[in-house]
Amino acid sequence: MGTMEGLEVTECERCPSLVDCRQQIVNGTGSEDADLLFVGEGPGANEDEQGEPFVGRSGSVLDDKLRDEGLSRADVRITNCVRCRPPENRDPTKTELSNCREYLNREIELVNPDVIVTLGKVPSEHLLDRNVAVTSEAGTTVNTELGGKIRDVLICVHPAATLYDRSQESTFESAIGKAANMAESSGGQSSLGEF
Repeated sequence: MGTMEGLEVTECERCPSLVDCRQQIVNGTGSEDADLLFVGEGPGANEDEQGEPFVGRSGSVLDDKLRDEGLSRADVRITNCVRCRPPENRDPTKTELSNCREYLNREIELVNPDVIVTLGKVPSEHLLDRNVAVTSEAGTTVNTELGGKIRDVLICVHPAATLYDRSQESTFESAIGKAANMAESSGGQSSLGEF
């Protein structure tokens, strides 16, 4: 029903409604041994068209904040809970999330990040398996078992939140800053200034 080669899902027919409306499977991008793994909800229209996660307006917000921290997309890994675009950009259903979970778990296991950053409510609740009040919990780190070991999961608001509510900018920026510091202190990412 689904085929994964390394970090790439090459074919999957598990969610008929997503298969019917997707242009392509959108796999994660970036370093295959990143210390920081960002997990979003699922691809939107731009992502479905270009075949990469976070390439629209919210992707620009994320790119800018990474740059502020001395990082680029090549330094981190960016992926989603589901790899196919839900119709009308609706939230993925529990079944769709469940159908795609083994791919996400495998990606986490192979990349083996020091810190996983959940971008928004859906990935936060999906990975932590509980209700999450993202705006009040943003910047909080939770230890949970993912990809075969206990990992640090940092809850973060979705970058799009900063586009609709300017008051979320500092929340987003501080969470990304904290994630970068956590990865760096674990002996990971080098900053662009050191190249």
